[in-house]
Formats: sequence, C-alpha cells, structure tokens
Amino acid sequence: MAINRRGFLKTLGVAGISLTVGKSFGAAREEKNAVEFNGILYDSTLCSGCQSCEYACSDKYELPYPTDAPVPGVVRTTSDKQRVAVNAYNTSKGPQHIRKACNHCNEPACASACLTKAMLKTDEGPVIWREEKCMGCRSCMISCPFDIPKFEFDSPNPKIQKCRMCYEELMKGDVPACVEVCPQEALTFGKRKDLIELARTRIYAEPEKYNHNIYGEHEVGGTGLLYLASVPFEELGLRKDLGTTSYPEYNKTFLYSVPAVLILWPAFLLGLHNSFKERRSNILKGKEDGHEE
Repeated sequence: MAINRRGFLKTLGVAGISLTVGKSFGAAREEKNAVEFNGILYDSTLCSGCQSCEYACSDKYELPYPTDAPVPGVVRTTSDKQRVAVNAYNTSKGPQHIRKACNHCNEPACASACLTKAMLKTDEGPVIWREEKCMGCRSCMISCPFDIPKFEFDSPNPKIQKCRMCYEELMKGDVPACVEVCPQEALTFGKRKDLIELARTRIYAEPEKYNHNIYGEHEVGGTGLLYLASVPFEELGLRKDLGTTSYPEYNKTFLYSVPAVLILWPAFLLGLHNSFKERRSNILKGKEDGHEE
C-alpha cells in the first residue's frame, strides 16, 4: 500500500518550523549573553567586617538586623531573613573577612531551572525573583551552586529571599545600598568589564598584596559579583571546584536535541498515520463507488 507523500512531507514541514524556532531561541540566548552587565567588585583586603552592608540591606528590605558578628570558625550563611552575610576566617595571612551574597551569574543556574521565569537574569545584570510568577517549586534553591536562594518555610505567604543588587534603585540610576554605605570602599559598583579592569589594575599595582586571580571572572561562566583577596580563595570559604562552564551550558546539548526527539519523531509517526489514514479513506471511497483496488 502506497504512502501519501504530500501529506507525509506536510507534517514534517511543521516539525521543520519548530526546529527553526528552537534555533532562533538559541540565537536569542547568544545575543543576551553579549549584553554588558553591571556588577560589584568586592575587595576583601579592604573589608573590616563592620557589617554595614548587612545593616543597609536589612534597612532597605525591612529584614531583621543581624544578631551575631563574624567570628573565625563560625560560618554565617544567608537565609530567608538575611540576604548578605560577612564571615571571618583565619588565613595564611592572618584573620580576614569575606562577604557572601548572590553572585548574579552571567548565566544563572537558578533562572535556567525556573519553569515559570520567576527567577530572571535582567539585561542590567542583577538576577531577580518575581513573586507573581513563582509557583513555589524551589528548583532555584536546588540548582544554585552557591546555595543562595532561600525559601520562607515558616511564612503563610512564602517568598524566595536573595540579593537582587537593589535592582529598582539601579533602574533609577542609583547604586546598591551596600555599596553606598561601605565605609572602607571595599565594594565598587559598575560595568562588569570595567570592574575586571579595575581589579587587574589593583593586582598589577600591588602584586605582593593580592592573590593574582579574580574570583567570578570565569567561575561558572562568569559572575556579576567579583572578588579580590590576598590569599587563595578557598581559604575564605569560596568554592574552587565549580569549573568555568556555566551550569545551563551543560544542558545546552540536551536541550537542542529535544526538538529532534520530541518533535521530529512524533511528527514522523503522525505523518505515517495521516498518510495511511488518507490512503484508507481513498480505498473505502473506491469501494463505495464500486471500484475495488
């Protein structure tokens, strides 16, 4: 029994359009990655551990003030009530401080994992959470390699808490609250490209003072929060096992193959089904007309 070639090819044509849309999505993703993001450079050699950034954040977002101070040996983490946490470490160069907050990855795993786009990487740089789009699945928490997003488990109307780099203030032309209040100027806000150049200039000017690396320049594909330190970053509790590939990039090959598996194969079967159905219809019509095939 012959297959109706026209109907078969028509069905596959629809699949081809779907694949084209998939490729367009990939092109849009590459275009978004070319955007020059804003970021923050944190120089731990200038940080005194005063916690001004913590208090400023609490004021800004009406969160409880921190009740403890950074002490070596005690790791303070961000939480549903604290978006920024300063820690103290005993290092090879004596006691030093490090600040922990959302790193605002260039290609954030949290946004990639979010099914409703509640977690969004904005064109300006900050990664923000949008309450009206969140369905509470908490995939962002599981996917983040830095353990940043926190869920308000004890709230009747729970939210995801994380640093948003004072996104609304940025849109008005202001700087993040933590940057504005830092008395030691350990925090600098600007374009990520310019911050990397500033960090390199500091390393070049005082090579004996700094570890000759910028944390966040390449880690997980690059981050918006960049770090300078005088000791290896692992001495300050920063992960060095994450690699330089963004987490969404690991899914890229799989995601690009999905249209071929989920669109072409069903389209192929649908094409066969429609062709056989049309052929059967023609045969039955022939019988009704008194013509047996």
